[in-house]
Amino acid sequence: MEKLILIDGNSIAYRAFFALPLLSNSSGLHTNAVFGFTTMLLKLIEEQKPTHFLVAFDAGKATFRHEGYKEYKGGREKTPPELSEQFPLIKELIQSFSINQYELAGYEADDIIGTMTRMADERGLDVIVVSGDKDMLQLASDRVTIALTRKGISEVDLYTPQAIQDKYGLVPKQIIDLKGLMGDASDNIPGIPGVGEKTALKLLHQYSSVEEVLAKADEITGKMQEKIKQHADDARMSKELATIFREVPMELQLDELSYNGYEGPTLGAMFRKLEFKSLLEKMDLSGGEPAVETSIEVEIVGRESLAALTDAFTGVTAVHIEVIGENPHVSEIIGLAFSTAEGANRFVPAELLHIPEAGRLRDWLADDNAPKIVYDMHRTEVGLHWKGVPLRGVSFDVLIAAYLLDPTESTHTLSELAGRYKLPVIALDENVYGKGAKFKVPEADVLSKHLARKADLLRRLVPVLQDELDNNEMHRLYYELEFPLARVLASMEKQGIRANADGLKQLGGELGQTIEKLVDGIYKAAGSEFNLNSPKQLGEILFDKLGLPVVKKTKTGYSTDAEVLEKLAPYNEVVSSILIYRQLAKLQSTYVEGLLKEIRGETGKVHTYYQQTIAATGRLSSQFPNLQNIPVRLEEGRKIRKVFVASEPDWLILAADYSQIELRVLAHISGDEKLKEAFRNDMDVHTKTAMDVFGVSEADVDANMRRQAKAVNFGIVYGISDYGLSQNLNITRKEAAQFIEQYFAVFQGVRHYMDDIVRQARTNGYVTTLLQRRRYLPEINASNFNLRSFAERTAMNSPIQGSAADIIKLAMVQLAERMAKEKVRSRMLLQVHDELVFEVPQDELELMKQLVPEVMESALALDVPLKVDVNYGDNWYEAK
Repeated sequence: MEKLILIDGNSIAYRAFFALPLLSNSSGLHTNAVFGFTTMLLKLIEEQKPTHFLVAFDAGKATFRHEGYKEYKGGREKTPPELSEQFPLIKELIQSFSINQYELAGYEADDIIGTMTRMADERGLDVIVVSGDKDMLQLASDRVTIALTRKGISEVDLYTPQAIQDKYGLVPKQIIDLKGLMGDASDNIPGIPGVGEKTALKLLHQYSSVEEVLAKADEITGKMQEKIKQHADDARMSKELATIFREVPMELQLDELSYNGYEGPTLGAMFRKLEFKSLLEKMDLSGGEPAVETSIEVEIVGRESLAALTDAFTGVTAVHIEVIGENPHVSEIIGLAFSTAEGANRFVPAELLHIPEAGRLRDWLADDNAPKIVYDMHRTEVGLHWKGVPLRGVSFDVLIAAYLLDPTESTHTLSELAGRYKLPVIALDENVYGKGAKFKVPEADVLSKHLARKADLLRRLVPVLQDELDNNEMHRLYYELEFPLARVLASMEKQGIRANADGLKQLGGELGQTIEKLVDGIYKAAGSEFNLNSPKQLGEILFDKLGLPVVKKTKTGYSTDAEVLEKLAPYNEVVSSILIYRQLAKLQSTYVEGLLKEIRGETGKVHTYYQQTIAATGRLSSQFPNLQNIPVRLEEGRKIRKVFVASEPDWLILAADYSQIELRVLAHISGDEKLKEAFRNDMDVHTKTAMDVFGVSEADVDANMRRQAKAVNFGIVYGISDYGLSQNLNITRKEAAQFIEQYFAVFQGVRHYMDDIVRQARTNGYVTTLLQRRRYLPEINASNFNLRSFAERTAMNSPIQGSAADIIKLAMVQLAERMAKEKVRSRMLLQVHDELVFEVPQDELELMKQLVPEVMESALALDVPLKVDVNYGDNWYEAK
């Protein structure tokens, strides 16, 4: 049976954007609307199995309706830039699904869909129209079903003519009469003032159409008669505006909409670009076609020839050590491959690494004077460490160089680098090993060639990458910052931080008691016991028993997600208690029970892993466990830091935190005199901003003024829009826009910086940090407004965020050098955003209290002083 699906692209994109929290990929591009659109497409394809498919879009603001009524849709707020930038991605996504899309100047998506439903109805196709707009109900027929999204987009209500009759007592064509009478504020359609849906339905049940209502106006009593007569022309015009035009002159024909499904590799590539990892895994799209590799000669080294292996290593040797597993602290090494300057390739099975005959090989790996080329020195060093083998003497790290040269790429695997630089092809690891439950290390013959190709590629990549680093003025960034930082990170991770397991268990017990009391209170307020973790039971309590207003429904009943509960909190204090319960329960499971599992038995410590080559801004990302995300807003969350203690008796934890580093960088880069004045005079910058923006004295700045100033200060750093600021401050977009304009009127240096950096980006195609870290912006000159706007905002904030990241990284490298020079026993343990954490013996406390801020504050000279706050105590909590 033939079935056509028609989607109102603009309507669904809007619904998806406002239904989901803001998401973004590693490049900072927002993707929540794209993700919502994706899940809807997948659901439709799976459940409806369409034979024909089309997504229709509005082509622009002006349509034929504006010719008769210029105010049509005139009251709508400007589309948030966080959504606008996603429309090109949505259209690219639709293309990757092999779904047709169409738009035509002068017409709306409704009109395209209306025309298509007419054509499909005439041909006898079953049609499903997906939209969030009730206007579409006028298109329903025996063959056309309208699927209207609810508050979100995951669930729809299906409307056939019978369903419309059951709900409204109308036939589909009367929907336009309904709109004619009641109007539509979202489209600025006036209707008759004072006539809402209830009144309009009552009139239509009696008189059937707008025209009949107007003709029989004398029969209607009271003030309503006067309103109907006074606004008769508005009602006629409103009906006309609400009528979907079904004769759009389209070149597109039904046969061109045939749908045969998507191509896995094409859709997989799009999901990788968007970083939809969960969908890649769920749909098994993460792989690709097996690469066609060139042949390679490789010697498999045996026990008898192992002792003499290093005699063949003359000059710089590329060594690839295959570390399997996401977390290098609990990984396996399955083999080592070597490629020499002469092009000789050798492979050593992992099981030979620890036999006596491998002594010279282990010595070579640990030799500072034996130069080596590697891929991901940091990960390799950590992986080898837990096998008892040191790694030293690395002269070049291919991964770090590749990342610096293009940080906007989500991954830099060797197979991708081979393609990027037109070098011999290497198969994807998943095509060699399989993945998930199918993972298996292949036989030595296959494994040796795969790893040898990697080692060979490492050697070939070095001169290419070195030239690019030099051409891009990144020599200092690579050799003085990122490359030495990799060793610092490995050292910190191997050291780890002591976690008091008994303290964690005690904290867990206290949390358990708090949760128990909270739950008892909730039960008492609710009047009965129920499963707090069951959305169904919670929904019944909140909406059926307590009578709270229903905000959103799902296919299984009421929605009780965080967004819903936050909206309901003012109605009943039990809702606030439930929100707190959820926070505490997450603390218990993720950070108490979770951290207990991460404590390494032989060390009594947790050993986090810092990803150095992920964020386009240059920021580090902590994993296994993520110690950068320990919640500190709740006191119970802050208490988790109490369990992190020094690993030596009588030692202390010392924490050093940069104060408002990004705003200080903004002051330096922009040269704004008012900002520089605030920092040079050691003023509270948010109070200073409030004084200047509101035009008041310091004494007159109240807490709300400071809060708003703080939001806009940090919002400017992160390229916030009026929509984003309005959400943060719970004010209207108009008020937010005025606040931003006031800010720029006062801090004109910041405004000039924003304008200048965008101009530079348009000329160069990229922006740089103070240490020449690049952020490429290929869309900066795009003709598409949305893509261009996103690139402009990225151009404004990347130098600020990136420079702040560079500064703390530079401080870490300099501190490691200084601490080694001073021969202190103190150790650097953690980096958490703008904070560094150390463990310090008592007799070095005064020295470290002086040394740490001295190095951090002088890491990079700015026009304003860098400021570091230092605290210490018996644990991390006391050091904050």
